[in-house]
Amino acid sequence: MTFPELRIGELVARVPIIQGGMGIGVSLSGLATAVANQGGIGVIAAAGLGTLSSDRNMSYIEASRRILREEIRKTRKATSGILGVNIMVALTNFADMVETSISEEVDLIFSGAGLPLDLPKYMKKGVKTKLVPIISSAKAARIICKRWLSRYNMLPDAFVVEGPMAGGHLGFSSEQIDDPEYSLERIIPAVVDAASEYEQEKGVSIPVIAAGGVYTGKDILAFLNLGAAGVQMGTRFVATHECDADIEFKKTYVKANEDDLVIIQSPVGLPGRAIRNDYISSVQQGLKKPFKCVYHCIKSCSCTESPYCIARCLANARKGKLKSGFAFAGKNAWRVDRILSVKELMESLEEEFSNASKQLACKAPNV
Repeated sequence: MTFPELRIGELVARVPIIQGGMGIGVSLSGLATAVANQGGIGVIAAAGLGTLSSDRNMSYIEASRRILREEIRKTRKATSGILGVNIMVALTNFADMVETSISEEVDLIFSGAGLPLDLPKYMKKGVKTKLVPIISSAKAARIICKRWLSRYNMLPDAFVVEGPMAGGHLGFSSEQIDDPEYSLERIIPAVVDAASEYEQEKGVSIPVIAAGGVYTGKDILAFLNLGAAGVQMGTRFVATHECDADIEFKKTYVKANEDDLVIIQSPVGLPGRAIRNDYISSVQQGLKKPFKCVYHCIKSCSCTESPYCIARCLANARKGKLKSGFAFAGKNAWRVDRILSVKELMESLEEEFSNASKQLACKAPNV
C-alpha cells in the first residue's frame, strides 16, 4: 500500500508528511525544496532568521524579513510543490513574519509556541494561504475554533498536534512530558473529536496532523489509524544531506545515545528537549555564559536573568559550533544512524508504511 494523499483545503500533498519547521536556520529553502519535490510539504522556519545575517548595518527585524523573503523565493524557483512557513506566536516579530509570508503567497502558515488566536486578522481578501495552528490539546483546538468563528467567521484549515516526544520547546510542563495521559496517542483522538464538532456544524474539513515522536512508516500508519490525516516529522529530516544545518550539527544526531536526549529549562520559560553536550552540562552546573541581548527575538525570554542566549546558542550549533551551543532534537533522535537524502528517507518511510499495512491486513480477522 502506498501513502494516502494529504488534503488541506484545495492543497493536495501526494505524501502525508509535513516537514517540521526547525528554527535558527535548520530548515530553510534547501530542506523545504527537497521535501516538496518528494511530494510532502516543505516548511521554512521563521524563528531566528535575523541571526543568520552578516550585515551589521541591518536590524534583526529587517534581516529576518529579507531572509524569509529570499528563502521563500528560492524555494518557489526550485519546486512546484507545497510550501509552508512555521511562525512561532512567541516571536517578537510575529506579525512581520506573517505579513511577509502572506505577501509572498506561501501555501500554509503553521503557528504554535502559544495560541495563534488572532492569526486570521492578517488575511486579506483573495489570499489563499492556509492557516494551521500547532496545538497540544483538544482544549486548545476548541478555544481557537471558538475565537476564530466569533471574531473572523473562519476556522483553521488544519491542526498540527504536537506531543511531548517532540524536539525543541514543548507545550507541556516538565511533569506532563512523561505522563502517559499526555501521550500523542491519547491526544490525537481527542483533537479529532473536537475538530469533528466544528466540521459537522460548518460543513468543512479540518484535518488533524500528528507530530512529535513520529519516526517510522509504521508510526505513520498507527497515527492515521487513530484518525490523523497525516504526520509532521522534524528529527528525521535533520540527518539528511539537504538539511540546511552544518554537517557537524547533523552528526550530533548520528552520534547521540538514548541517554543523551535530555529535558532542559529554556530561557524562554519552557522546557525543551536537546542533545546533551558539554555546553548543556556547564549550564546545568550553574555556569553562566555572559551575553548582551541583541535580538530580543522571543517575547517571554528573561534576557536579563538568563544564564545564556538561546538564539545565539542555537545559531552556533546550526553552524557546527557545538562547543558554543547545543542541538534541539526529538526523543527518537538517538535512533538516527546515518545521514541520507530526503528521497531515500521518503522511500524508506513509504516502504515501512506499506509493510506495516500488509502485516496489519494479515492479522485482521476474515469477515
